[in-house]
Amino acid sequence: MEHRIVGPGPYRATKLWNETVELFRARMPLRKHRCRFKSYEHCFTATEAVDWLHELLRCSQNFGPEVTRKQTVQLLKKFLKNHVIEDIKGKWGQEDFEDNRHLYRFPPSSPLKPYPKKPLYQKNIIKFPEWNDLPPGTSKENIPVRPVVLNSEMWFKRHSIAIGEVPACRLVHRRQLTEANVEEIWKSMTLSYLQKILGLDSLEEVLDVKFVNSKFIVHNVYSVSKQGVVILDDKSKELPHWVLSAMKCLANWPNCSDLKQPMYLGFEKDVFKTIADYYGHLKEPLLTFHLFDAFVSVLGLLQKEKMAVEAFQICCLLLPPENRRKLQLLMRMMARICLNKEMPPLCEGLGTRTLMVQTFSRCILCSKDEVDLDELLAARLVTFLMDNYQEILKVPLALQTSIEERVAHLRRVQFQRSYPEVYQERFPTPESEALLFPEKHKPKPQLLMWALRKPFQPFQRTRSFRM
Repeated sequence: MEHRIVGPGPYRATKLWNETVELFRARMPLRKHRCRFKSYEHCFTATEAVDWLHELLRCSQNFGPEVTRKQTVQLLKKFLKNHVIEDIKGKWGQEDFEDNRHLYRFPPSSPLKPYPKKPLYQKNIIKFPEWNDLPPGTSKENIPVRPVVLNSEMWFKRHSIAIGEVPACRLVHRRQLTEANVEEIWKSMTLSYLQKILGLDSLEEVLDVKFVNSKFIVHNVYSVSKQGVVILDDKSKELPHWVLSAMKCLANWPNCSDLKQPMYLGFEKDVFKTIADYYGHLKEPLLTFHLFDAFVSVLGLLQKEKMAVEAFQICCLLLPPENRRKLQLLMRMMARICLNKEMPPLCEGLGTRTLMVQTFSRCILCSKDEVDLDELLAARLVTFLMDNYQEILKVPLALQTSIEERVAHLRRVQFQRSYPEVYQERFPTPESEALLFPEKHKPKPQLLMWALRKPFQPFQRTRSFRM
């Protein structure tokens, strides 16, 4: 009853659906059941299906032990809607599956989902400015040239160039490494680093590079507080004050300095409902729609925890700064609530950790199009985020260092080409240093006479000392 591990790559959600359907059809126990004085062969009850599929999902490394029975029922409802199963009378197409004694069976063939055909994204090849390129908005025809007075000396120079005695000078425009160039370097190297970690030949079917904003990456790296939380330039995109106050209240429960209202029985449940309602009504999940496939693909690396953390770090750098900030504050609150032993139960019959995952998974990761496994995948991702949020929401130091070294190298090369004499003075080569500071002849150390003597011999008794 083992689930094959589906690694990172395109269409991972579809692969997981087909894998689960095939396992369910092949290994679900079937037997004879009796209903209303009539016997039915090769069928199963709804409760038996929930029990068996729940155990399969919990034992699978693709989903994990956090899968709940309620999520298993939701998946079986989608199985019934997509004709993976049908009731004993052959009815299907609606999500009216319940955890009861109702009988179901497999149709002759359960349709597998085809892989979606996405338009191929064009690769954005970043072209850095060449030294001979003209600045934007200029051409060789409209280059400003100072008028030249033709005298005998100038005539002689032109005549020498014309007959080939003197090579003609070519106008070369010096280009600076602009802020836009630096941002494109950040985007290019960040995506290359992500592609390397995922082990993919291309990111085309996982991520549309056109929607990756290089300004977001740079802002998420450098505009942060001492705690590592993103600082927004546009304050209108901040969390509403009442939401932030409610989150601080639960994160610091029961010691909340912002609390100015008297508490009552069940106050913490109302505060939690207020936060859940705000995040539940967001127009787009915090991880955005266009990054859904990228995050789902990274879930295939959870068996290699270190690589998964690095991949999630890079994916979170691609988020809009306001989304990254909201995610940082939300994950910090969720982690503190789960670790707070003084926090009263926020939901009867449901653990605090499970409640957090079920409440906020849809507002963190969700697909724009209907994906049948998005709830299970979102729960899996949020669970991993809660356990590793401090590392995941950090800036990857290795990536930052390599990009900064690359930018510094390009600026040094530009400076060298623009001002070769000044560069040679500031950064001398070994040859120029040898000319300026010739190596002095070092005299050989003198050979001391005591070095030629025999080493010290221990005292030996002789016959003259005997009594």
